[in-house]
Amino acid sequence: MSYPALIAYLARLSDPTGAPSTLWLNPQGQAEGRFFNCTLTSAFQPVRDVASGELRAYEAVARNAEPADESPSLWRQLDHAASDDESVELDRLCRMLHAINFFRQADGKQTDLYLSVHDRLLSAVSINHGHAFRRILDALGLPADRVVLQLPAVSPNQRWLLNYVTDNYKRNGFRMALNLTAPERATELLTQVQPAALRIDADKVSDDDTLARLITLAHKHEVNLIVRKVQTLETIGQLVRISGALGLPVQAQGYAIAPPRESIIGDALLQKNTPPDLEVRWRATSSDA
Repeated sequence: MSYPALIAYLARLSDPTGAPSTLWLNPQGQAEGRFFNCTLTSAFQPVRDVASGELRAYEAVARNAEPADESPSLWRQLDHAASDDESVELDRLCRMLHAINFFRQADGKQTDLYLSVHDRLLSAVSINHGHAFRRILDALGLPADRVVLQLPAVSPNQRWLLNYVTDNYKRNGFRMALNLTAPERATELLTQVQPAALRIDADKVSDDDTLARLITLAHKHEVNLIVRKVQTLETIGQLVRISGALGLPVQAQGYAIAPPRESIIGDALLQKNTPPDLEVRWRATSSDA
């Protein structure tokens, strides 16, 4: 880890004589925080190139840090975030936790960190979206150019809000990723927002022609296409086959590749992620397709 300001901050968190903080370190050195009655920490799910298996990014997800039999359901607790102010508080807590827990163990590989933005935050923050988070990153000496903010899907009549929010985030030095709910909206959103990445669920591109068109479109607009929720080896095989036929890249994320985990140490050294035999199975799927 080569972030002196972050190292100093972690040292203060681990100092029992220091001032009280809303964050703390557990015995494993991972940052945790509390929201309502739930103790939150981070887990990271890898995003890999389907052809080479090369590690490209991680998506951060909030995880309940307490044993299941000792703490209420994480999502049941988060459902209590009823007000806009509480939604903003939760979003900012999670993003700070994720940034700390990611960069404290990053091993020099230039992978990106994808962080979700709650849909209520889009309208809850009146001005300058991303300014508070950028100040946190700057204070900790962390690279904002490796953070990609994932915006929720919006309806066509919310395009003005999407334009306003993305402009603010970009002004604060962040790249954007858009969650695509329907392939037919891809051209509109790519033209309107010009994101760094486009994300779509695997079940939305199960048809070969639809997948091929989307890969081609993403390449034309010079954005990363990430197919998420990849749950089966058959889906990996389809992605490898279509990507190979087009000669164009596509990235994938899901439990068929690897589940979210708290530690990312060593991931970049593996051509493929866990489980250990995935490389063999991936190659077999690719050659059989």
